[in-house]
Amino acid sequence: MKLKIKLKLNGQSSIFHKYLAISFIIILASFLVLGCILMSVLTKYWTNNKMETMNKNTVSLASLCTSYIGITDVNRQEYFFGDLVALRDVLETVSSNIGGDAFIVNANGKISASNKNAVYATEGKFIDYEIIKKTIENNQYYSETDLDGIFKKPYYVYGKPVYINGTLVCLAFTTADTDEYHYFISLMLNIFLVSALITFAVAIIAIGLYSYYMVKPLRKIAYAAHKFGKGDFSARVHVRTKDEIGQLAGEFNKMAESLSASESTRRSFIANVSHELKTPMTTIAGFIDGILDGTIPQEKQNYYLKIVSDEVRRLSRLVRSMLDLSKIDSGELKLNYKHFDLVSTTISALVTFEAEIDKKNIEIRGLEDMPSAYIDADMDLIHQVVYNLIENAVKFVNEGGYIEFKINTLPDKTEFSIINSGHGIDKSDLLLVFDKFYKTDKSRSIDKKGMGLGLYLVKTIIQLHDGNITVSSEINKYCRFDFYIPNKNPKKPKLEMKNPRLEQQSSKQQPFNKEVSTNE
Repeated sequence: MKLKIKLKLNGQSSIFHKYLAISFIIILASFLVLGCILMSVLTKYWTNNKMETMNKNTVSLASLCTSYIGITDVNRQEYFFGDLVALRDVLETVSSNIGGDAFIVNANGKISASNKNAVYATEGKFIDYEIIKKTIENNQYYSETDLDGIFKKPYYVYGKPVYINGTLVCLAFTTADTDEYHYFISLMLNIFLVSALITFAVAIIAIGLYSYYMVKPLRKIAYAAHKFGKGDFSARVHVRTKDEIGQLAGEFNKMAESLSASESTRRSFIANVSHELKTPMTTIAGFIDGILDGTIPQEKQNYYLKIVSDEVRRLSRLVRSMLDLSKIDSGELKLNYKHFDLVSTTISALVTFEAEIDKKNIEIRGLEDMPSAYIDADMDLIHQVVYNLIENAVKFVNEGGYIEFKINTLPDKTEFSIINSGHGIDKSDLLLVFDKFYKTDKSRSIDKKGMGLGLYLVKTIIQLHDGNITVSSEINKYCRFDFYIPNKNPKKPKLEMKNPRLEQQSSKQQPFNKEVSTNE
């Protein structure tokens, strides 16, 4: 299914546009920095290379000049240029080799000789004395200059003083046109710009395509979330990548599964609550109306009032379960630890189901000689756990079947097991029995009054005590629930071999004792 989602919502740019714009800015800034660095390096390289070449040419020219210098007075060390024509020929040869002018300047700054084709550096002109001074002081001169107006434009100028017997005779200068440098820089800049433009275009296209496919799963997630907002939990995001987006899509699908299951559970819960509330309320209203209008004779009113009382208690249990769920979900349920006997709690809860046990002729195993087992826990909540497990066992045990209890005290924990015969639980339901509002008996053929909250409360309460509960079953044989409560106090009180509470309640549990004695 193709997803068509606008890239702009309410005038705001999408992630794709933002990512593309940021990438554009970063790449452009990178190319600008790279261009500046490259031009700086090329300029320095060209300048150094040009300076080195001009230095060699000027030193060579200075060496040649000494051959054309004569001595007028040895004592005064006065020198003159002997053959200017020959010297000019030398300057012309040097000029053609270097592609610039070559000229000789005396110590006063006057140009004494230059190449024949010199346009600006003609003989007789004077060079600024500051340039002569710098050349003498530094033993060389290199600059891009017009020699204080001698040239019409800046040239590269390199100068070298010429000494004979330690006496300054003249200064040799060579020049080079700056157009060569500008041509070189322009050529390099054009090459860089063309390369940068091509690279920039390829990079932007590649980043744009990558960004589009990177954002595409997010669009799918947004589309699915949009459908979730409308109550449709069927959408899934199919992403095969193993990166963070793939992980996000996987977690999103898990969330979708959870939402779908929660929605299904919610609808089932609403149906169950509606059914559970409607049935007793209809019964209560019908019987009370029958009593008030005289439809029910007076001699049968107590019978029907008892039914009304049972239905009221049923509604009360439902409301209490819902309140417990609310406290657990909000984290308001606080544990009130007490030191008590788990065996006595089990017997107390079991007595409540005496009528149902007698009616189904159920055999009770494991409690007749069981010693006391003291634990540190919330007594009321553990009583509710045991009560719910016994209620579940009584509800699903077969006629004439059995319910067996096992309680084992270990150094670090106390284990509790309840096993009942009967149909058992299908494998497909084993992982779901502790879910909120889940009912294995969806047809209500057996569990007509259950809400699917009992086992969820059991598991939650056990986990609040840092324990755990498990379930196992074999079809048409048994169903078994096992939980444990960690021991808060490793020191256990002295245990008696017989349970006095069991003996005190023996008169009230004759059906249990009778069943056990028969089994023996």
